[in-house]
Amino acid sequence: MVATLVQLCNVEAFASCEWEELKGTHFIVNFCKDDLSFAREILREAEKNYSRIAHYLGYARYSNFWTWEHRVKIYIYPDRRSFSQARKRPQWSEGMADYTKKEIASYAQSKNFLETILPHEMAHLMFRDFVGFQGEVPLWLDEGVAQWAEAKRRQEVKALMRVFVKRKTLIPLKRMMTSNVRNVTNRNIFRVYSSLRPEAAPFVMRGNNFVKLYYLQAASLVGFLIERFGTERFTNFCRGLRDGKALREALKSSYPQSVSTMEGLEAEWLQYIQQE
Repeated sequence: MVATLVQLCNVEAFASCEWEELKGTHFIVNFCKDDLSFAREILREAEKNYSRIAHYLGYARYSNFWTWEHRVKIYIYPDRRSFSQARKRPQWSEGMADYTKKEIASYAQSKNFLETILPHEMAHLMFRDFVGFQGEVPLWLDEGVAQWAEAKRRQEVKALMRVFVKRKTLIPLKRMMTSNVRNVTNRNIFRVYSSLRPEAAPFVMRGNNFVKLYYLQAASLVGFLIERFGTERFTNFCRGLRDGKALREALKSSYPQSVSTMEGLEAEWLQYIQQE
């Protein structure tokens, strides 16, 4: 990877500091002058994650779309406050991605940025670059791809799924298909009939716990599709969605008969996580 350091010209939209650029093959890191070492670390990790995520999604042969003028821009603000103000994010936020502008933003020395936020947001961008925004792409698939990109959390995902399987408290896939967790707050109360005991009374969850379980299951579902059937089938499935196929049609054309319907997918996935 060859990186070049140049002065950033357009500074009007940013906090006051001496902004500079660090250029790599697929990324341009914009940072304040005093944060050069962190910017270099970010660029190294971004390029490494690019290859890894493209490989696990099966997109490696389609992954030249982030070069030259199409490189993704990463903005590193000097502190959390300037990041929150410039990007209009809540104070607890440590990073964000803008799909339309192909930008990722955080702040200097963000504790979770390198290991979690950067690969997570990169996976969102790469997934959407491949499938677009027109097809029938369920939220659980989009979020699951991003969650599974956090490689260091995969074993944690599997361990937590085993806990919820033992408790028999899992959100049915049908419910996941209709839930927009991006609009959920902790004031929301959810009554959920478990996938593992549909005949039993529903369990009750507050909004934040429902969201956490939803994201956990989304990561597990994507991990199941990739680990059980391989990246080539997953790529074909995503390509079908990109080309306008309905979700059920894309499943049917990409996976074995046992997983070719939503019901079959859920049944095979439940069996998979119970055997983990």
